[in-house]
Amino acid sequence: MKQLSGVGLGWRRQLAHYIDTAEGLGFVEVLAEHLNPKGPLPVPLVRLRERGVPVVLHAVSLGLGSAEPPEPRRLETLAHLAERLGAVCVSEHLAFVRAGGVESGHLLPLPRTEEMLEVLAENVRRAEAALPVPLALENIASLFEWPSPAFSEARWLARVLARTKALLLLDVANLHANALNHGTDAAEVLAAVPRERLAYVHVAGGVKHGGLYHDTHAHAVPEGPLELLESLVARVGPVPALLERDDHYPPPEALTAELDALRGALARGEARWREARAA
Repeated sequence: MKQLSGVGLGWRRQLAHYIDTAEGLGFVEVLAEHLNPKGPLPVPLVRLRERGVPVVLHAVSLGLGSAEPPEPRRLETLAHLAERLGAVCVSEHLAFVRAGGVESGHLLPLPRTEEMLEVLAENVRRAEAALPVPLALENIASLFEWPSPAFSEARWLARVLARTKALLLLDVANLHANALNHGTDAAEVLAAVPRERLAYVHVAGGVKHGGLYHDTHAHAVPEGPLELLESLVARVGPVPALLERDDHYPPPEALTAELDALRGALARGEARWREARAA
């Protein structure tokens, strides 16, 4: 896989002009479900490809955590879009989204069990065989957990990586949400991340409501995810990080400030990493 670097931004039509004119963006991420697989690519995406800006194709509907294998039609669509975009990788979620043709409408958590690991590993293998570029798997935020998990979230991610050849898309905003809502040990998760399997990192905003933290992608990024990003970099060294924004799009100056906050966290983490290496 071509290495990503720097700070990226999730491509949305509402942000296309900003991305077209912004300086210093290392890469962009495009939602597969927002594109017409049979129609022309949006002109701004064509321009990004012509400029050589690395693109990641991000999906939400493959359903790698379903008992049913991934639908060949969905895999064909992803493969076709990845080739047209010149994507460096495809990313999807460690989630359950449908059963028997019924869509959940949400990214639902997987039971962290040996049985689920077997199903997931086979579905990932099928997806990897169909895609022309590497596959990266993303941890999700959830408002509930299945009872009696066999593994902690950190151990679960480690087992998933051990059983598959997939890369990891670590979402520190989702990790922050799960730490607040479920008591997930975020430090243990960060310690379990192997740098050589890390494709990139997601960062996004959220809000507390009704006693729970909601990962909304529609609010400013709080300190928690930025602190996790800094801690990750302090342990493994420089990583590419991408800001997700899906609603309530801020004015350009506010968006630039959020990207600068990511750059600041990356810089602080790298300084700590270099200091530790020099000690």
